[in-house]
Amino acid sequence: MLRHSKLQKQVLALYRQFLRAGQDKPGFLPRIRDEFRENSRIKKTDVMHIEYLYRRGQRQLEQLRNANTKQLGSFSKPKERG
Repeated sequence: MLRHSKLQKQVLALYRQFLRAGQDKPGFLPRIRDEFRENSRIKKTDVMHIEYLYRRGQRQLEQLRNANTKQLGSFSKPKERG
């Protein structure tokens, strides 16, 4: 059986909280899954980046839980022109 680090457990708990909070809002669950899936590619040794994303996720979760929230904002890298 795999043992998860404390940070991994925190991220998994955050993911579950996002899924619960997004159930009542149409279109949120696919976006939540995609965001976590995309960030799962980050190396486990890049702890600073993971902690940054975790804190950002906590703030986004607070916004999602707000009854007035209709959509989630995102930051994306501009496509490179080549």
